[in-house]
Amino acid sequence: MGCFQVFEDHEGIEADILRRLAGLGGRPEARSAGQRPALLVVSPRAALRGPIAAACRTALLPGDPPLPELELQAASAVSYGAGPRNTLTISSRTVDRLWVALQRELVTVQGQVVERQEFPWRLSPGASPQAALAVAGALLLLGIPPEQLAAPSQ
Repeated sequence: MGCFQVFEDHEGIEADILRRLAGLGGRPEARSAGQRPALLVVSPRAALRGPIAAACRTALLPGDPPLPELELQAASAVSYGAGPRNTLTISSRTVDRLWVALQRELVTVQGQVVERQEFPWRLSPGASPQAALAVAGALLLLGIPPEQLAAPSQ
């Protein structure tokens, strides 16, 4: 699955990723000191808060506002947000559900290709749509197939 790290500002993204992984029977690899994470997730508020310097294999970044002072070393980057240029975006929304649109294929941290598609996503209580996209993107990049993300057992 790969190890991951989340830069967030009390948005509950890491906790939601871990909760959903546990519900799907997955566990991230432990990261040893000095090891770069396979996946680095940057939340919208953390990106706006200030400088972030990190190295990883894949970075999941908010794509809507300009990102100030990010010093990332990453082999690839995936963006999420409401804008049409983002890899992950929202195609529609109800009170407790989003339709997440994967607008271009992405490669998981294990090297598997996930094709363009849309899938339903149940919002966690109190989660913002941007945080939900970050969680969905992280799970996809960690290798959870979209059909498992859309399962009603979330």
